[in-house]
Amino acid sequence: MRWESLRVMPEDLESEKPDAAGAASEQALFPRPAVVRTFDSPHFAGMTFFEVHAKSALNRVPKASRMPFEWTINPYRGCSHACRYCFARNTHTYLDLGAGLDFDTKIVVKINAPALLRHELAKRSWQGQPVAMGTNVDCYQRAEGRYRLMPGIIEALTERANPFSILTKGSLILRDLDLLRRAAQVTDVSTAVSVGFVDACHWRDVEPGTPTPAKRLQVCRVLNDAGIRCGVLMAPILPDLTDSPEQLAATIAAIADARAQFVTPIVLHLRPGAREWFMSWLAAAHPGLVAHYEKLYARSAYAPKAYQDDVCGRVRELARAAGIGRPSRADRTPPRDRPSHQVDRPEPGQLPLLSIEQARGCP
Repeated sequence: MRWESLRVMPEDLESEKPDAAGAASEQALFPRPAVVRTFDSPHFAGMTFFEVHAKSALNRVPKASRMPFEWTINPYRGCSHACRYCFARNTHTYLDLGAGLDFDTKIVVKINAPALLRHELAKRSWQGQPVAMGTNVDCYQRAEGRYRLMPGIIEALTERANPFSILTKGSLILRDLDLLRRAAQVTDVSTAVSVGFVDACHWRDVEPGTPTPAKRLQVCRVLNDAGIRCGVLMAPILPDLTDSPEQLAATIAAIADARAQFVTPIVLHLRPGAREWFMSWLAAAHPGLVAHYEKLYARSAYAPKAYQDDVCGRVRELARAAGIGRPSRADRTPPRDRPSHQVDRPEPGQLPLLSIEQARGCP
């Protein structure tokens, strides 16, 4: 089935009719026909996969971005983790799909990503810059168990000794542990898991398609025990839901127990697409908080700076007391050459902190 057939399935889409810009971006991204598949497995119930041939595997980050990396690889678009707050939701509208349920259930799979990456890494113009993965949607989401794109991607990067980093909410990364070990023998490999809170009730409501927070922290422990540096992106911290002193302390204690190499706290941010989807959930699950959230995010996609500073300051104090993030100066990597999601390794008594723009909302 051709990719253009999406336009004749309006009953399956949340988005409005495509405009000229949307059609142009679709043509540019996926010039060849797409194959549309569904699977009988219970793990993929209600999901549709669009197998496409991408024009490029390496994506350059716009210069105006504050991301701490220049290049990314995103083998999937859309994400079955279904995190209510995922900032990448709006990118689905570029494909004339919806930012809500479509994002959770209609997954674009770049089936040629490993072969295309090998070709691009072999070009004389490629200078071996660090590459970030998991920066848009999770490269170890459920679909990866079937399509197995990451082993080929990791192998291609390893063959060129190209440094890379991976941010994930998935436990499937442990399937590729041997590949990551081999890569770490020849290049700089950095990983991080995303765990914003450890409350089981909030996890079921807000991140319904992800492994439990405990499972993700176990991934962190296993990766570090295997010699693969792994930290925790403590994101998102949800105002009035997961930001109490008790909840922050419980999360930091669990992160410390997982032997995380660093922790980076990020307060919830609500960009277009994610904002509407998250607020519709909030109105149903916690109607008493709607007015407060509307006030917090009235002027920006980000919470007020004073609130962010307060929450992140408390996290820093808790993490410092727990002994998180104290490697030696000798371990530091120059900023230009370090892996993409690796924050500056702190001096004793100091913790790394990324800006909100430096973290994706749905790993």
